[in-house]
Amino acid sequence: MAEIAIVGGGLMGHGIALVLALHGHAVRITDTDAQTRARVPTLMASALATLQEAGAAPEGWDSARLAQAVRVEAELEPAVTGTGLVIEAITENPEAKRGLFAELDRLCTADTILASNTSYLDVFPLIPEARQARALVMHWYTPPYIVDLVDVVPGPGTDPAVVAAMRDLVLGLGQVPIVLKRFVPGYVANRIQSAISAVVYELLDAGIAAPREIDDAIIHGLSLRIPILGHLAKADFTGLDLAQRALANAGHTPQGAPMRSQTLDALCAAGRTGVMAGRGYFDWGGREPEDLFRERDRKLLALKRAMAGIGRMEGT
Repeated sequence: MAEIAIVGGGLMGHGIALVLALHGHAVRITDTDAQTRARVPTLMASALATLQEAGAAPEGWDSARLAQAVRVEAELEPAVTGTGLVIEAITENPEAKRGLFAELDRLCTADTILASNTSYLDVFPLIPEARQARALVMHWYTPPYIVDLVDVVPGPGTDPAVVAAMRDLVLGLGQVPIVLKRFVPGYVANRIQSAISAVVYELLDAGIAAPREIDDAIIHGLSLRIPILGHLAKADFTGLDLAQRALANAGHTPQGAPMRSQTLDALCAAGRTGVMAGRGYFDWGGREPEDLFRERDRKLLALKRAMAGIGRMEGT
C-alpha cells in the first residue's frame, strides 16, 4: 500500500505508527501540538526497546531506522498528500473530528481510505458524504504494539471491499481484527469492560468486597480462564442449560426480572447445550468431551504456572 498517514501523535498515534513501521509500512505522522510531535520519536524508540528486551521485535531495528520509516510532519498537508490510508487519532471531540475530515476531504485523493481510531464516538455523520464509501473505524487498544486486538467497523455506506482490505492489513500486522456488522459505541471489548466496571463499582459502593478481594476474584477466577476460553467457549464447557438457568436467576435488571438471551434460548431449544452435546455456541468437531476437558485443563495449568512466574502488579 502507499504510505500511511496518522493524524494525532499522542498515546495511540505513536503506538500505531510503530506497529505499522515494524511490519514494513512507510508512515507519516503529524499533530497540531509541537511538543507532541517532538515526543513521537522518543516514545517509539522507548516502546521498541521494551519489545526488544522481551524478544518481541523484528531484528535490525533501532531509532535511526525508525526515523526513516516514520516521518514526523509539522503540517497536515504534507503528512496526508498522496497517502493511501489516513488514520485519524485525535481527541474525542466531534467538532474537531468534523473539521479534520473536511480538511482531509480537501487534501486527499478520491481513493484514499479514511479510518478513525475513535473509541465511542460515531464518526460517520462527521465525514463528508462523498467519502463514506471509503471510510471506516479501525480502533486499536493501548498499547497497540502489545495488544493485538483491532476493531474494524464499517459505516452505513462503507464499501465491503474496503472493510476486507483493512481486515487484511491488520492480519498482515500480526494482529487480530474483529469485524463488526455496524458501529456501536465501545465495540465489543470496551462494552464488556464497561459492564464489568459497573458491577465492580456496585460491589464497592455496597461494601460487599474490598478492592483487593475484587481484583483477586478477577485475577484468579476470570483472568485464568478468559485467555484460553474467552467467554462463549467457557459457557460451552460449563453447559448452556446451566448458563440459561444462571442468567434467569441473576436478577440484575433494574426491575429484578429474570434476564434472558434469545440466542441462548434458541441454542438450548435446539439441543446445542455445549461441549457435552458436541455443539453449543461452537461446533466441537465430534471430539469426546473427556478429550476436550483434558486439553482445556492442560492449557489452564500451563497458564497458571506462567501467571505465577510473572506475578501481579502489587499495590497497598
